[in-house]
Amino acid sequence: MFVVIFRATLKNLDAQYSSMAARMRELALNEFGCLAFDALCEGDQEMALSYWPDEASIHAWKAHPEHQAAQRLGRERWYSDYRVQVAKVERDYTA
Repeated sequence: MFVVIFRATLKNLDAQYSSMAARMRELALNEFGCLAFDALCEGDQEMALSYWPDEASIHAWKAHPEHQAAQRLGRERWYSDYRVQVAKVERDYTA
């Protein structure tokens, strides 16, 4: 399993942002094999964690035209900066 960690500094959120974020979550979970998707904001900071079964699913998600359009809008309108990290989950515990 892999986790994609997305961190961003928010710039200018609007109604289109909310609908786009909901659509991207739905698309990732229902069409690209995303196992879980969690996001939170604190002040002007946003962090999203998405969990994937393999790297091929992550690459397919990144290349999807709707996701590429969302990425472009993020760079142009919604985020002043962002960072993406991909990591392999070595262990996963629950209690």
